Order: sequence, then C-alpha cells, then structure tokens
Amino acid sequence: MDFGNKLRRLIEERNITQKQLAIELNIAPSTVGGYVQNKSEPDFNILKALSKYFNVSADYLLDMRIGKAVTYKEDELLRVFRSLSEEQQNVCIKQCKILFLLNKK
Repeated sequence: MDFGNKLRRLIEERNITQKQLAIELNIAPSTVGGYVQNKSEPDFNILKALSKYFNVSADYLLDMRIGKAVTYKEDELLRVFRSLSEEQQNVCIKQCKILFLLNKK
C-alpha cells in the first residue's frame, strides 16, 4: 500500500481531518493533502512527526518490511494489536487462538 493510502487510513482511524493533522504538525493543510493524494512526500522531520503522532514506525509508513512481518496484513495486525490496551490484547489473543483451533478442524 502506498504512503498516501496508509496516511489516509491512519487519519480516518484517528477520526480526524487532514486539516486537524496539519495543525498538529504545524504544516499547511495543502501539504497533508499532497501526501494523501501521493503528489508529494514528507521530508525526514515530517516523516518522524507522523510516526510519533500515529504511533507507527517510519518503516510502516514507507511500506518497508525489514522485520519478521512478511505481508502488509501482518504489519497491519501488529500495528492494530499494539494500539490496544493490555486487556484488549489478551482478548484478541484468545479470539485468534479460537480461530486457529477452528481452522484445524
């Protein structure tokens, strides 16, 4: 998935507008629009700010798979899992184990 689509998805998940993100990062709303539309790319400082704001790695934003994750889906699962509370993570693990057991049948 390209940078713009990932950024759009993160903005939607956070339930904010592009303008709100621009204000938070102290950049022009048109700049964020350019990123979302894949017409421009952020510099390193903005990339770091986006990573911190959304609590994701720059690798995730740039679609670079360096770790053990092989696919985008694995990256996405890990990102979502890390955003959950500890209690929610435990529920998620239990549900995944149930799905795993159902698949074995």
